[in-house]
Amino acid sequence: MSANEDQEMELEALRSIYEGDESFRELSPVSFQYRIGENGDPKAFLIEISWTETYPQTPPIISMNAFFNNTISSAVKQSILAKLQEAVEVNLGTAMTYTLFEYAKDNKEQFMENHHPVNSTTSISNIISVETPNIAPSNKKKDKKEQLSKAQKRKLADKTDHKGELPRGWNWVDVVK
Repeated sequence: MSANEDQEMELEALRSIYEGDESFRELSPVSFQYRIGENGDPKAFLIEISWTETYPQTPPIISMNAFFNNTISSAVKQSILAKLQEAVEVNLGTAMTYTLFEYAKDNKEQFMENHHPVNSTTSISNIISVETPNIAPSNKKKDKKEQLSKAQKRKLADKTDHKGELPRGWNWVDVVK
């Protein structure tokens, strides 16, 4: 079988296996994401696998560069990727996307044993929440409409038609007097 036929068969298998699974996401027909762990779990991480043209004869591209993984240190990411690469070498030549996702799920605790959450996102949210109150009151002053007196409103209504538009030629200048 050719690489494209293998990819089509694996794509169909992945769709049927992970149908309804909120952790699995198909980004494109050759790129997939899987969240290992629950949504609120601090040790949860996201793996992205992209197939090359000649996959499964050549290894897929495995990435952990998703925003979801910002709290994981680069050393932990590198160790996870190294262990996944070892699994890729063992399964080279066969459909391995499902195998890699399951391997990561089974070994999640081992992968994340040295994980200490990085608090870079909390400092950003603190900065944003401090700046937000200063911006909000200035917007209220700009929204205030100009108040017209009763005479000004009557004069404006006399100049315009029923749609609020000025009649044609209201600003024309008489050339011949």
